[in-house]
Amino acid sequence: MSGEYRVYVTRRVPEAGLGMVREACETRVWEETLPPAKDVILEEVVDSDGLLCLLSDDVDGEVMDAGDLRVISQYAVGVDNIDLAAATERGIPVGHTPGVLTDATADLTFALLMAAARRIPEGIEKVRAGEWHTWEPMGLLGADVWGATLGVIGLGRIGTAVARRARGFQMRVLYNDPHRNPELEEELGVVYTSFDNLLKRADFVTIHTPLVSETHHLVDESALRRMKRTAILINAARGEIVDTDALVRALEEGWIARAALDVTDPEPMPADHPLVGMASCIVVPHIGSATVTARNRMAEMAAENLLAGLEGERLPYCANPEVYEEGAR
Repeated sequence: MSGEYRVYVTRRVPEAGLGMVREACETRVWEETLPPAKDVILEEVVDSDGLLCLLSDDVDGEVMDAGDLRVISQYAVGVDNIDLAAATERGIPVGHTPGVLTDATADLTFALLMAAARRIPEGIEKVRAGEWHTWEPMGLLGADVWGATLGVIGLGRIGTAVARRARGFQMRVLYNDPHRNPELEEELGVVYTSFDNLLKRADFVTIHTPLVSETHHLVDESALRRMKRTAILINAARGEIVDTDALVRALEEGWIARAALDVTDPEPMPADHPLVGMASCIVVPHIGSATVTARNRMAEMAAENLLAGLEGERLPYCANPEVYEEGAR
């Protein structure tokens, strides 16, 4: 297969997967830190058989029509940057990397929860600023995690992994999801409840639902106002699920106590954005899957999808399996 196909990779990914692609194909890689402009992608796909892309790339019908792609492989679980309907219509299978980053993202979610609850970043800044003068009985008082109530929005793989971690802290776990899961309720002791009741009762609200039209700005002004004034919001899913302007007002006016975000809208979030400067808000740069193990496996899965698609084989991790149905182009 070596050199038979041409592939464009929109950013350098771990060699665990990139090496597989380079060994099998003529490979061009965008070497810059920032993602390529859409014009660059349009130019590169003209003579490419395969595209390995990232969440930061807009892959729509225009990109697909610029060349004759046999496969699109996404280095991520989510595919909201790719027009799946357009790909299916054109007979292009789209790969992604489900499951591999579940534990890494769940770990990061709990790290954000703990850091926000115990005001860790504020403590670090106090020490760095030379403002730690003595032990203070009223200094940086935070929220208890042990025995608190956790509200999980979206009990998929990552939401379930977060709920498992919460058991170690004897937390009461409420969840809301379009599909109730009695088996997990029995196994983990989680309790299904309405979205409204979850917001009203939870000390911590953590988001793990996919970004679709129904979840865009799911956590809006109305939702934030229904949360406890002492509540903490964590988002490690997609930034657009939270209304950013409403969150700014919620923290400024005390509708909720704190927030911790791994994803933002806009993303990346400018350094001068109000949320970045707030002591009550933690913002980290989308590092949910940023462990060596998770990122290496993501690269391998992306390569496996890419190479399978180039050979006309069914993708092992396909985001639009309907492309293989009878009658699809």
